[in-house]
Amino acid sequence: MENLALIDSFSEFKDDKQIDRVTLMAILEEVFRSALKKKYGSDDNFDIIVNPDKGDLEIWRNRIVVADGEVEDPNEEISLSAAQKIEPDFEIGEDVSEEVKLIDLGRRAILALRQNLISKIHEHDNTIIYKQFKDLEGEIYTAEVHHIRHRAVILLDDEGNELILPKEKQIPSDFFRKGDNVRGIIESVDLKGNKPTIIMSRANPIFLEKLFEQEIPEVFDGLITVKKVVRIPGEKAKVAVDSYDDRIDPVGACVGMKGSRIHGIVRELGNENIDVINYTSNLNLYITRALSPAKVTSIKIDEEKKRAEVILRPEEVSKAIGRGGHNIRLAGQLTGYEIDVIREGAEEDVELSEFSDEIEGWIIQEFKKIGLDTAKSILEHDINDLVKRTDLEEETIRDVINILKEEFEE
Repeated sequence: MENLALIDSFSEFKDDKQIDRVTLMAILEEVFRSALKKKYGSDDNFDIIVNPDKGDLEIWRNRIVVADGEVEDPNEEISLSAAQKIEPDFEIGEDVSEEVKLIDLGRRAILALRQNLISKIHEHDNTIIYKQFKDLEGEIYTAEVHHIRHRAVILLDDEGNELILPKEKQIPSDFFRKGDNVRGIIESVDLKGNKPTIIMSRANPIFLEKLFEQEIPEVFDGLITVKKVVRIPGEKAKVAVDSYDDRIDPVGACVGMKGSRIHGIVRELGNENIDVINYTSNLNLYITRALSPAKVTSIKIDEEKKRAEVILRPEEVSKAIGRGGHNIRLAGQLTGYEIDVIREGAEEDVELSEFSDEIEGWIIQEFKKIGLDTAKSILEHDINDLVKRTDLEEETIRDVINILKEEFEE
């Protein structure tokens, strides 16, 4: 048949994309019916026979024979004399089936048809990819670094599918070279203009949860349950685990002898510090464990306001808060409670936040970062020590100390 290159080119796509026979026939028929409708006004009276195995296609137009001069719709009707040129014994009222050659559609229509065909194939391919990766959302996936951009790394998997690892979804210490294999979770899959956009993340807490499933057999088998994961990517994470089997120590099983089991996970996450704690429904105990490695003296809980007031010995406060406030922030996220730290014997002390009218908020935050959140906790320290431990100027610290001293002198 004419223009077999059209079908041949389609066959190449078929072999490359592994389109099944039923889908192949449906796409071909859809494309040709669109072309017929454009040329003849309707495709209702056309039969399209597709044979993708042989790479050929037939189009037949069905019309009714009417008397000469009575043809009202040339697409639906054919005059008796025209019908008898096809076959001499046709009579009025009979159906005539006539093959339509591709060349009859016209050169421009054939070119447009080919472009439409290619477009439909790509659209089908993209839909398959979208569905495939949509089913993988939240799962670990590995792909190779193909291109490194300023705000994202472009990855390709073994099938040539493109994945995007944005800068904000990376661990701060991540450093990639072209050809590196990268692990992360499929965080989201969206269709943007028929093209699937696949976003990978290494910063999502689910990535850490899935690494536990992958690296720790008891988690994979369901003997240990990961109840909750909170992270500051590349810095610190807290993972609450539980087991319904009293014979299993969930924390010990996850960490392993001398940290052997968790070491691979820590290395994957750029040496992120991971605290694994035993989950419990006892809220006091859960908050106490969440603040590890600090040792808590006592806790007062306001369930209505979702706040916990934690009393600690002075030497435990900095441990509870942690570097950059990471420990107390993650403990709050893990338990769902806002945690206020109070030093033992600080009943007559005044919280630093009470001085917000006289001391700027960012200065108060600088002191809180090193575990100093009350007036007395700052006054107990030498000025030179405070200069070394904070990012504050000596003059700023002296002004703060003078304000705090006035409070107690009154």
